[in-house]
Amino acid sequence: MIEIILMQRVEKLGQMGELVKVKPGYARNFLLPSGKAIRASKANIARFESERVQLEAQNLKRRAEAERIAERVSGLSVVLIRTAGESGSLYGSVTARDIAAGCTEGGLKVDRDQVLLEQPIKTLGVTTVRVALHPEVSIPVTVNVARSVEEAEKQARGESLTAAAEEEERSLEAELAAELEIGAALQD
Repeated sequence: MIEIILMQRVEKLGQMGELVKVKPGYARNFLLPSGKAIRASKANIARFESERVQLEAQNLKRRAEAERIAERVSGLSVVLIRTAGESGSLYGSVTARDIAAGCTEGGLKVDRDQVLLEQPIKTLGVTTVRVALHPEVSIPVTVNVARSVEEAEKQARGESLTAAAEEEERSLEAELAAELEIGAALQD
């Protein structure tokens, strides 16, 4: 285990300024290169304590800005058109990069690192995904994955696409049965 000082809040780890122990790989490969933490040497601890007030003020300013943006874009919905099979499973998947691009088109500039997606979306439908505007501020974004714009509008209204497809299939079967009965009656 290695001891580090957090330079910002890290989810499931701690708040800014905390001394925490993490595995060396996590520190070396993620926390240190991304600037989220520094090694907890005596010199770094002294430097952090001398700059603490300034760093906390900057953090509060960025947080307030993120909260204003969150209020402005609350209820953001992103529509992504993808090809899919009959069962609704996608040919491919929707990733954090796709959602970030959709958010940017919708007026909210975010990087794919800010999209908190547990696993890629692999089916049609409406999903809610968190987007982190700041380590302490995240907003829900509705992601509507559909085959077409019309289908996306139906999903947004809450209509079930599978129910509509099943109804259409039943009506086609009924038409076919009626035609077969007419054909059988004509042969008699």
